[in-house]
Amino acid sequence: MRVILTTDVESVGKMGEIKEVKNGLARNYLIPKKLAIIATLGNMKVWEQKSNIINKREEALKIEAQGFASKLDGTSVTIPAKVGEEEKLFGSVTSQNISEALKELGFEVSRKDIKLESTIKALGTYDVSVKLYQEVEAIISVTVVGENGEVAKPEAETTDEIPEEAATESDLEPQETEEQEKNEESEEAVKEEK
Repeated sequence: MRVILTTDVESVGKMGEIKEVKNGLARNYLIPKKLAIIATLGNMKVWEQKSNIINKREEALKIEAQGFASKLDGTSVTIPAKVGEEEKLFGSVTSQNISEALKELGFEVSRKDIKLESTIKALGTYDVSVKLYQEVEAIISVTVVGENGEVAKPEAETTDEIPEEAATESDLEPQETEEQEKNEESEEAVKEEK
């Protein structure tokens, strides 16, 4: 059955698209919930007129979301939590906790808009994405600290690079032997030519 989607429907399509869907999906879900209408010639003409108005409204909402994203982007939120051994939390920090912390700063963000890969279960600083509109996102910094002000211990960074001062003669020897071999080969070539 061909339908015109009146709103964005996940795994089906975006608003205004004409889609071919199974009859059961259209009759039992999309049409009763007013997520779609049957794609007849009359409905298509009416929808075309409405779509121009809707597109203008969508553009205004997107601009508003971009403005809000520019204010929200880079915001830092600190969330205190109970901490056990090895800097692991009792429980976890969820999108609801982050939403409440943002609300205290004056930002109204639904917990559904906060995109966490998984719940936060350790002290530290995390970058979290907030989806404000279809293609508009902001990145916020979430710092989880202990209730007593405990912060994550910095991890010792290990590098595989050898500092120039620590380079030993044995590190330099292979380069010298390669150069010596090249010189010997060039001398042998000169002798053969003579």
